[in-house]
Amino acid sequence: MERHQRLQRAREDRGFSSATDAAQAFGWNRNTYISNENGNAPFSFKKAKEYAQAYGVRTEWLYEGSGAMKTPATPLARVIGKVGANPDGTILFTTGQETGDQAPIPPGGTPDAVALEVAGHSMRGWADDGALIYFEDQRTPPSPDMLGHVVVVETEDGLVLLKRLLRGGKPGRYDLESLNGPTLTDQRLVWAAHITAIIPPFQARRVIIRSGTEAA
Repeated sequence: MERHQRLQRAREDRGFSSATDAAQAFGWNRNTYISNENGNAPFSFKKAKEYAQAYGVRTEWLYEGSGAMKTPATPLARVIGKVGANPDGTILFTTGQETGDQAPIPPGGTPDAVALEVAGHSMRGWADDGALIYFEDQRTPPSPDMLGHVVVVETEDGLVLLKRLLRGGKPGRYDLESLNGPTLTDQRLVWAAHITAIIPPFQARRVIIRSGTEAA
């Protein structure tokens, strides 16, 4: 398509049946806009930015046909709970039910990505209060490449923990080393997952979409 044809498509995609309707809605000079859209008066890049913002399309696409018409929507991950220290500081655990909060999936993440929000200071220096910890919610058994790393695990009694995974003293058992507190020994695990990203508190506050609010 030519530039003016893309402008017409953007206007129609935005729901305006005529160039006149669009010009009136956005306060544009009617004759100038019609000339821009029918190709009689090519519009500048500066004007393309104004039109693109009004129609919700990318300026580069509108002006020169480069890339996608619209910026893809940011995929979101569920924030499935909070992670912090229990009252005596011995283990790390998730609390409560999902609130409906969401946060953008980090680079390299998949639609299976979920996040935990850190509460408290039991992981200070590693994941501070308010940080987001992401992992892939695939519910697969521990793998050898997880040994020695801090991972998210679920024990056979239903606790979801953030622990360093170590080989246990019996086949199929694991020791879970705490960041703050004693090691849990010879635990049976339902699943384990690598941590894929940690977003620090300042950035986490900016990107978390709280339940009941709209994404920008």
